[in-house]
Amino acid sequence: MQLSRIIISDISDNQVIYLKEIDGDRQFPILIGLFEASSIERRVKANSAPSRPLTHDLIVNIAEAMGAEVECVVIAELVDQTYFAHLVLKRGEETIKIDSRPSDAIAVAVTFQPALPIFVDEEVLAKVTGKS
Repeated sequence: MQLSRIIISDISDNQVIYLKEIDGDRQFPILIGLFEASSIERRVKANSAPSRPLTHDLIVNIAEAMGAEVECVVIAELVDQTYFAHLVLKRGEETIKIDSRPSDAIAVAVTFQPALPIFVDEEVLAKVTGKS
């Protein structure tokens, strides 16, 4: 999947990001908070790192300091219209899944150039798009 759109509204607490299949036509929205939307938009549009680490940079810095590499984002579940995601880290032969909100995981993914891969479980994708 790839991040296809970010919609930031000054009059709403909820912002929207859209994920779209890279080699397909399925896409879906995820409601996120203003901080995460701003962080994602800043990275995508400015394509540069801030002069000092922001929260999502801090997550990457902690992982790296612990000898792990952030590999990808997986949106793994949809329960009662709430998405659940994982940041997947690799440390040596060990794979570590960190529970995360999709918005935070995607904000971490776009701190990298190029952005880290974003995967969506097929069951989740079928639920939200009505297509398998």
